Amino acid sequence: MFKDILTSLLLSAGLLLSTQLQADEQKVGDWTVNYNALPSTFLTPEVARANNIERSRYNGLLNIVVLDPKGKTLQVNMSGEGKSLIGTVRKLEFQTIREGDAIYYLAQYPIRNEENVLFTINISTPDQSDVLTFRHTFYTD
Repeated sequence: MFKDILTSLLLSAGLLLSTQLQADEQKVGDWTVNYNALPSTFLTPEVARANNIERSRYNGLLNIVVLDPKGKTLQVNMSGEGKSLIGTVRKLEFQTIREGDAIYYLAQYPIRNEENVLFTINISTPDQSDVLTFRHTFYTD
């Protein structure tokens, strides 16, 4: 289900992606959270400009979708941070993107080549609050 949503979102947003881009999935409480991290250079210049995203080899992008138990995308509050292996912590600022029934969240993150980052994302609704954590290594192109 998420792969269909992600494909639809990425295609409708005009993202040009390599076949190496894969979404990961985690069960977080009652939700299924699908996420990926990618270089912002995967965006076309038009899409980056339209969404106020800096397109740079030193700028990563997080894409997160939260699904309810029936597979429907949820509107949530999201905040978080990324922490590098040397202890540098950067706050994440998410923007909400709505396309039809789909809702997804984007955040930019400054990167260096082969930087390994632990992301901690707080996700909440009025009924539930939980945390998504994942580690990702960025590579500049």
